[in-house]
Amino acid sequence: MPARPSAHDAAFYITTPIFYVNDVPHIGHAYTEVATDVLARWHRQRGDDTWFLTGTDEHGQKILRTAVANDTSPQAWADALVESAWKPLLETIDISNDDFIRTTEERHEQAVTIFLQKLYDDGHIYSGEYEGYYCVGCEEYKQLDDLMETADGDYAGQLVCKIHSRPVEILKEKNYFFRMSAFEQQLLDLYENRPDFVQPASVRNEIVQFVKQGLADLSISRSSFDWGIKVPWDDSHVVYVWFDALLNYVTAVGYGADDEQFERRWPAVHIVGKDIARFHAVIWPAMLLAAGLDVPKAVFGHGWLLVGGEKMSKSKLTGIAPNEITDTFGSDAFRYYFLSAITFGQDGSFSWEDLSARYQSELANGFGNLASRVIAMVTKYFDGAVPTTTLDEAIVTIEKRVTDAAGAAIDAFAIDKALATIWELVDALNLYITEQQPWVLAKDEADRDRLAQVLATAVHGIGTLAILLAPVLPKTTTKLWAALGGDGTVDQQPIDTAWQWKGTSAVTPLVSSLFPRIESSE
Repeated sequence: MPARPSAHDAAFYITTPIFYVNDVPHIGHAYTEVATDVLARWHRQRGDDTWFLTGTDEHGQKILRTAVANDTSPQAWADALVESAWKPLLETIDISNDDFIRTTEERHEQAVTIFLQKLYDDGHIYSGEYEGYYCVGCEEYKQLDDLMETADGDYAGQLVCKIHSRPVEILKEKNYFFRMSAFEQQLLDLYENRPDFVQPASVRNEIVQFVKQGLADLSISRSSFDWGIKVPWDDSHVVYVWFDALLNYVTAVGYGADDEQFERRWPAVHIVGKDIARFHAVIWPAMLLAAGLDVPKAVFGHGWLLVGGEKMSKSKLTGIAPNEITDTFGSDAFRYYFLSAITFGQDGSFSWEDLSARYQSELANGFGNLASRVIAMVTKYFDGAVPTTTLDEAIVTIEKRVTDAAGAAIDAFAIDKALATIWELVDALNLYITEQQPWVLAKDEADRDRLAQVLATAVHGIGTLAILLAPVLPKTTTKLWAALGGDGTVDQQPIDTAWQWKGTSAVTPLVSSLFPRIESSE
């Protein structure tokens, strides 16, 4: 790997949430995975010591009930879903995770026990009784402003969760509580002193307002069911599923078992959906503060994918399986579309029409056709040998500007902006080819030197694009890099200096289109 640029931290640990295994994944889950994957791949290409974690959340009442409803045990249910759906998802959309954590793994359960016992020994946990509205879908006690009363339908007159639109239950049980209220001021100081700790600003503002209203202590155990990690000092209780799940971020990198690994990796950047930002930006840092551990580097709450104006949801039958898209358009197009069409951090609507239009105009006609035409012309006019000549400074200047701006956008979690910036080079090269007309220059021997310069410049620009787009389009850029004859693999090229790649002596024709034509089913 290239040497790490001094401007960046040596360690970059990034995580997705761990996903419930009560059902199969939809494109909302895949969106989180792909965004996190692109950030991880980008940092690897910088030379940062990168670690990318994803996984599954397998405890809690919701999974227990789902398993019972399907006449199986929760462990068997989790095992089946992980192997048949969640791990295959990572292959479907080309995810480069370094680890996959399951909360039913021994390494996780042991470390959770160590963490919980420490908090108990240090006086951060006490026993008490709690009564409140509980949403099984969220696995969370709800405040009244989190609920609404329905006027019609199956649940008319009942209080339902605003997220799941399902009735809540009134639970009363003796539980163990985490003294979260004791960390209210420390959290407010954290948000004040590190304004980039919670991003984007809309999510940060919501979190700050929530904490300013006052923090209650958190119920962290359940005694009404037994599918979970046993509380170490009282085995009649299991650990609250969120308390258990949040700890995956440290248990996966050696907390309580491998101090060297933990020191190397932690703290992490967390990419989560905005609906669970509160858990990650309030409860999680409070837990870490209580344990004397560093809080995360950042929590980024991205927006929802909307279908028909509603959040993607299996229960509302708006879930779309990722392979419904990748089977037709391929994984690279899936990755490009969701990260370019939606402002990262805001809600965005999915439509098949928009996907198809962007595939054709931006990928097939914009980038793919550019690469194919340039390689074909070098093959036709110079027998595949890339001319040795000076490059047009105007294009090289754009390559440098785009490289720098895209890197800055990635640092700001603005993945869509990074792609838009890279596409400025795609457009500039297409315009360059149109204006310079190499097919006309090729007709006159007197223009041979100019033809050589134009095509050498275009090849270099395409190589820069391949390096910059490798985190987003791994399959396509690997294929293109081979056709360009670039050294090594494209994902080994230093991305912060993409425009400085040394070029190539020869190209080989692309045997097939980078983005094949999609036949209409109409």
